[in-house]
Amino acid sequence: IFDGATGTNLQLRDLTADDFGGPKLEGCNEILVETRPDVVAELHASFLEIGVDAIETNTFGAFSVVLDEYGIGNKAYQLNLTAAQIAVDTANEYSTAQHPRFVAGSVGPGTKAPSLGQISFDDLRDSYFEQMRGLLDGGVDLLVIETCYDLLQTKAAIHAARQAMSSCGRQVPLQTQVTIETTGRMLLGTEMGAALVALEA
Repeated sequence: IFDGATGTNLQLRDLTADDFGGPKLEGCNEILVETRPDVVAELHASFLEIGVDAIETNTFGAFSVVLDEYGIGNKAYQLNLTAAQIAVDTANEYSTAQHPRFVAGSVGPGTKAPSLGQISFDDLRDSYFEQMRGLLDGGVDLLVIETCYDLLQTKAAIHAARQAMSSCGRQVPLQTQVTIETTGRMLLGTEMGAALVALEA
């Protein structure tokens, strides 16, 4: 059993611009691991207390492609490292031999789709690589590429994950999720069978 949505749960904590480090960073949940690590740890603990098995790092948009929109793309590696360490430390406090707890490194789709020409495959892959290197160095137990809506974006993330694991000398499970619209297809039109065939390879 995984934890619940990070963003909506953080919104319930009535954070102000000061919590994010100023008005320019307000809404950048990923910076909270630096500015309010206590809030992030508390969020993780709230899920562990009710018995979840795996918590996700607060890193859904913590890669340079997204962070550049806030002018902090250069912080990508450090934010992921810190986020992973906060989650691992919190999970360890609740983990027992009878009920081990795990940390999943959260990797979101970002805001630019390579299939639409908004970013190159290589640039997106390189941005993901930096993120996943930080997550792996921080000690996550698995990587979760989630909420995918573009198969090229998903492939870029998978390639980056393999490269990061090789670079860090750590092999962890890799989980990939796609988002299906009410039409029964991904946002860019891919149906589930085609997505499975493309990603299985």
